[in-house]
Amino acid sequence: MKAFLQRHWRKALILPPILVAAGIFVMAVQGREPPVRAETGETATPVRVIAVPRLDVIPRALGYGEVEPGRVWQAVAEVSGRVEWVHPELETGAVLAEGSDLIRFEAADYDLALAQIEAQLAELDARAETTRESLAIEDRNLEVLARDLARKQDLRRTGAASQTTVDTAERALLAGRQQVQGLKNTLALIPSQRNALEAQAETARLDQARTTVRAPFDIRVRAVEVERGQYAQRGQTLATADGIDSADVTAQVPLERLFPLIPEAEAPIGDARNLSGARLPGLLQLTPEVRLTAGERTVTWDGRVTRIAETVDPKTRTIGVIVTVDDPYAGARPGARPPLTRGMFVEVALKGPAREDRLVIPRNALHAGRTVHVADADDRLDIRKVAIAWEQGDIAVIESGLEAGDRVVVTDIVPAVQGMLLAPSPDDGVATRLAAAAGSEGAAR
Repeated sequence: MKAFLQRHWRKALILPPILVAAGIFVMAVQGREPPVRAETGETATPVRVIAVPRLDVIPRALGYGEVEPGRVWQAVAEVSGRVEWVHPELETGAVLAEGSDLIRFEAADYDLALAQIEAQLAELDARAETTRESLAIEDRNLEVLARDLARKQDLRRTGAASQTTVDTAERALLAGRQQVQGLKNTLALIPSQRNALEAQAETARLDQARTTVRAPFDIRVRAVEVERGQYAQRGQTLATADGIDSADVTAQVPLERLFPLIPEAEAPIGDARNLSGARLPGLLQLTPEVRLTAGERTVTWDGRVTRIAETVDPKTRTIGVIVTVDDPYAGARPGARPPLTRGMFVEVALKGPAREDRLVIPRNALHAGRTVHVADADDRLDIRKVAIAWEQGDIAVIESGLEAGDRVVVTDIVPAVQGMLLAPSPDDGVATRLAAAAGSEGAAR
């Protein structure tokens, strides 16, 4: 034990001061009052809001399609023959006026055929005249033969003439009657013969006229398939051209975008024929605008909806809306404004009649699950589910779930927690843009 103390006496001297210091520290801590805890206040998140307005909304939709001419014409040979002349401007891309002579066939054979038929008609007229004259003579001869037979019958009754003489006179009368009947039959056939010849003459005149091919309306030549000196058969295609009085665009429009444009009819259409012709524009009440964008330049044409395609594309769920543009070459200026021609890929903006008194919010105010962030009366976040009537451009039209005047948050809140405290401030700029987008300045996407 002594040996142990001798070795560790220096270390043992350190323990009493440490124990005394520890006791003093414990007494100081126990005598001190506990610190006062500061309560943490709830922080409000600043957000921008707009009051949900009721606006008159002009529904819009976009479709895309290629331009096709309103009318296409194929110049088909209606007679056979050698091509004698071709219009010097009958070339691809040329524009030719209605009534222009385009192609001429050699007409000598058709002129000769008509002349032969006209000669047959003249011969028939002459034969009719001589037959009428012969009939008049035979009628008089028949009267003479009838009187001769009556006289000889009287003589036979008195015994002054034999029965043979009477029989001979009777046979002569019958032969005369037969001759008269034959002439009458000949005259009766002449009108039908004349009709047949006149029909042949009319056909010959048509063939004669068909030796010249003319433009049926103002055209733009697409293809030429015949040359001067070439022999063409009846039915052969000579040229193909497009009409320039109108152009059609079959714009493919998504069904969900098209339906909001069409106002609900007051009564069923009844007959499917009411969906065609002049009735259709009145039913749909759509105003289309055709747009061609080339670089930084956009050219527009006013159009009219004339037809709806008969089927829906099962892959894209789009339907074709046929828009007709009248006089697509009007106002065309080289280098400034092109005509609306075949093959152009264009955008069609459809506009329906205004829908009155609709609840409208910015499209970017919609969140996942078709929810909207609303600042309630206590400035708390209300994550509200809504039903959307339709969306277009930068706006969404609300069917239900909101009321006019509700404060919709237009700021992205991350994270958005139901009931969180907000510090809302009105965004007049968004409200102004919203009103413009719903009206005449809006766009469709």
